Amino acid sequence: MNSKMSDRRGFLKGTAAMAGLAVGAIPFANGNALASVTPGEPNTSMGVTKLGVTPDEPNIQDLLYGGRSRYETTVRIPSVGWNGATGLRNLTPLQDSIGVITPSSYHYLVQHDMHITNIDPRQHTLMIYGMVDRPLVFTMEELKRLPSVSRIHFLECTGNSGLMHYKSMLHDQKLGRADLTVIQAMHGRVSTSEWTGVPLSLLLKGAGVQKQASWLVAEGADLCRHAKSFPLAKAMDDVIVAYGQNGEALRREQGYPLRLVVPGWQGVNNVKYVKRIKLVDKPYYLGRETSSYTNLKPNGKASWYESQVGPKSLITYPSDAHHLPERGLYEISGLAWSGRGAISRVEVSTDGGRTWKDAQLQQPVFRKAFTRFRLGWNWSGAETVIMSRCTNEYGDIQPTMLELAKLWGDQVTPHYTGEEIEHWWETAAIMEFLNNPILPWRVKPDGSVQDALYNTLYNTNGPSKNSYYSGGKI
Repeated sequence: MNSKMSDRRGFLKGTAAMAGLAVGAIPFANGNALASVTPGEPNTSMGVTKLGVTPDEPNIQDLLYGGRSRYETTVRIPSVGWNGATGLRNLTPLQDSIGVITPSSYHYLVQHDMHITNIDPRQHTLMIYGMVDRPLVFTMEELKRLPSVSRIHFLECTGNSGLMHYKSMLHDQKLGRADLTVIQAMHGRVSTSEWTGVPLSLLLKGAGVQKQASWLVAEGADLCRHAKSFPLAKAMDDVIVAYGQNGEALRREQGYPLRLVVPGWQGVNNVKYVKRIKLVDKPYYLGRETSSYTNLKPNGKASWYESQVGPKSLITYPSDAHHLPERGLYEISGLAWSGRGAISRVEVSTDGGRTWKDAQLQQPVFRKAFTRFRLGWNWSGAETVIMSRCTNEYGDIQPTMLELAKLWGDQVTPHYTGEEIEHWWETAAIMEFLNNPILPWRVKPDGSVQDALYNTLYNTNGPSKNSYYSGGKI
């Protein structure tokens, strides 16, 4: 115990010299209000005490921690399907998003049980051990004395936008659930925040990583003891041991008082309530790494440790949560993100993919974070399909659903065509992950907006015969 205390104190004293290893803080995004992205229909099913509302006539006590106007009623909604019944899961209202930062109160939640841990930060510690020269234990106070960074990054649940969620949404609607829109039920498992904490590389260098170490295992203090292994190279690159979110402490449901932020990688890697990090020489093949978060292929084999999120974009206005009151000028707006660097280009089509125009990107553009894009559009009142596609700084382009399926088929032996993989997704009882296809919306002459992808692949009667993408229109 005394040797550990001595090592830790020596590490703290030496951080002034190591401060140059920590990347400087990135300024908070200057997100301008997007006038055309208007809230949808008010949600009046909850009491105001659950909506964070400030009373109409507040006293000084009511204003100690700010609330919002009672006229603002946007909320997260519970997830669809059996996942919502077995764990606390809420979905971000992307349809009402403004700028690039997701307010902490809107950040999506995926909890694998029905309990939110409430940890006293004075009692919480982080241990770094395993294949290191100097095992270290840090208190929260000691971590906050170290050089810190503030960086803007997205987190995305591995299954976001997966067809299995559409099947669950249709099932829930059939049972009478009325609060669901495709944009939130299908795509609401992604959010962007400013995260503040200590670079994990700084802690690992202080502990002295041994040469044979090539992976690490991070473990949380939540009830289900969520743990995840990932390569040491990623940990030394850009992982943050975060205690802050959007200018304040982490919310309880986001891992208070300490979590990992693993930029650009699937959400399961971002261990919440992190308490132990063990340096090892191989992946640990944990349950969620070999069964829950794998991509099962038609040949019966599954791919493991697929982590990086591909380039992805989504028009958030107009979407199926909105109604266009009349023909005329509108501003199409949306979000783009990529797990590999920054977004360099977003194109928008307003004629079903026949022609594309470059959208304006909100500045500054952050790496591995939401990028807001905008394009003026004069709607004639005729039915049309609108969609976006993005390109990252390395030239990777967001694929169509059929192109994504072809990538899957090319990785399978024996080989499967893209159409065969699409049919596999439509019919098999599987959960497909890392979904980044082009996501179209159909604007009807009456101003209503409908999903133009998933309902062409699957409906309440099962797989559809009229796949929009398979028809060769893109």
